Amino acid sequence: MHIGVPLETHASETRVAATPETIKKLIGQGHQVTVQTGAGVSASIPDSAYEAVGAAIGNDAAAFGADLVLKVVAPTDAELAHMKAGAVLVGMLNPFSNETIARINARGVTAFALEAAPRTSRAQSLDVLSSQANIAGYKAVMLAANHYPRFMPMLMTAAGTVKAARVLILGAGVAGLQAIATAKRLGAVIEASDVRPAVKEQIESLGAKFVDVPFETDEERECAQGVGGYARPMPASWMERQAKAVHEKAKQADIVITTALIPGRKAPTLLHEATVAEMKPGSVVIDLAAAQGGNCPLTVAEQVVVVHHGVTIVGHSNLAALVPADASALYARNLLDFLKLVIDGEGKFHLNLEDDIVAACLMCRDGNVVRTNG
Repeated sequence: MHIGVPLETHASETRVAATPETIKKLIGQGHQVTVQTGAGVSASIPDSAYEAVGAAIGNDAAAFGADLVLKVVAPTDAELAHMKAGAVLVGMLNPFSNETIARINARGVTAFALEAAPRTSRAQSLDVLSSQANIAGYKAVMLAANHYPRFMPMLMTAAGTVKAARVLILGAGVAGLQAIATAKRLGAVIEASDVRPAVKEQIESLGAKFVDVPFETDEERECAQGVGGYARPMPASWMERQAKAVHEKAKQADIVITTALIPGRKAPTLLHEATVAEMKPGSVVIDLAAAQGGNCPLTVAEQVVVVHHGVTIVGHSNLAALVPADASALYARNLLDFLKLVIDGEGKFHLNLEDDIVAACLMCRDGNVVRTNG
């Protein structure tokens, strides 16, 4: 097959969908690969590195004109215009946007959105959400340390003792757990909260204290179990009790990192404006849910805001793109593992809808949208 790797043109997107490591393997399987000029530059991969493993360097039309196109984010209309009917597109295509999938389908493209992969053991190696969230959790702590006007660890010096920073992490999914681990390495004192009781042990094993908000009804317990590794929207009664607990913990915290996301929905509000108003001057909020409306109503997507009482709120919506070299390397391996499911032993595209991962990721084919959302 002819495989194309285009340059990502979305604002602030620095990742690339294939690296010399993965392209070498694809070429070794007999595929022809065309990489768009400059596609890997932002991820510290020059064109010469791709050429060294046998890839051809071409323009956008050459990359998008391939039989199989590997992308990080969904293509624009201008990019789709280069794709031929019947081509295959694989990437993070935002499966929760009917409009985006409809645009891709109108071109007659067969598209796979890897965010829709089931959260199962078999799918772990191609779990793009986890690989990129892991990086986001790490970078969130690095950004917090950069904006925080004090040390993170406790220091005992000749000039006196410096107290360790107190970090509160809301949401203990992949990003939250990595944030706990990273903050712990930097010497912070950490507390963490999550609606799912099953993560308490993981939080404590990483050295953080679990902020427990007890369940009072069967409905609350059922919602807290989550679906596919994600929490479900919680009842208002529990959210009110959690807000009170978070309010008290946030007032004592120096850094708050919020990571709560519900696929296809607006991010839940975890850090209220009234709580931010009582946080200490100089404290920092890193909101990983900025792209979905934010876990804090004061968050402004893609901006760093200092509110009037001296709290810095960071709203970068694509933290993984701030670590483009490693983010691209992990993402490219995710794609490579997915391709094993849709390319047969002869190197041809093969659609096996009996495979649960393939079926879950398939968005459209032959001019028909396979999956829509409410």
